[in-house]
Amino acid sequence: MNSTLGRSENRIALDDPLTDGRQSENALKVWRGAARLLRSLDFACLSEVTLASGRRADLLALGPKHELWIVEVKSSLADFRADNKWPDYRQHCDRLYFATHPDVPLDIFPEDAGLIVSDGYGAEFLREAPEHKIPAATRKSVTLRFARHGAHRLHDLSDPDGKRFYRGL
Repeated sequence: MNSTLGRSENRIALDDPLTDGRQSENALKVWRGAARLLRSLDFACLSEVTLASGRRADLLALGPKHELWIVEVKSSLADFRADNKWPDYRQHCDRLYFATHPDVPLDIFPEDAGLIVSDGYGAEFLREAPEHKIPAATRKSVTLRFARHGAHRLHDLSDPDGKRFYRGL
């Protein structure tokens, strides 16, 4: 059965359209808890949004006052050590957070980023991220990417064969 957020199984399946198949079960749980926390603060969240730099944000959140937050999901110590691209995300957001689960040592995460711990059902902030407002032109560009990504995701859900008509214009 293909489960999605909000259904009674309370889980995301690896073949779910919210994922691209590269995420581990732990990463999906961390993502889900972090997204629920942000939604409780009236943020809209999208996963795997490609930014102008070519990097993909694990979770891009758009807040009620147009603030943009990026949450980098780390499901293990090895996952954190293998990734050195996260500092690049700061140029695309007002706040940068890491999200992880309780089994990952928390002291590995840099002090100059926020920290969220998720158990898969919910999450909490352990450390707020410092704010670094992005320029208006960047905000507009990232917000447009957010909107287009969300619209494409909805279209893909309602018309799974629609991708074959995309010509990359």
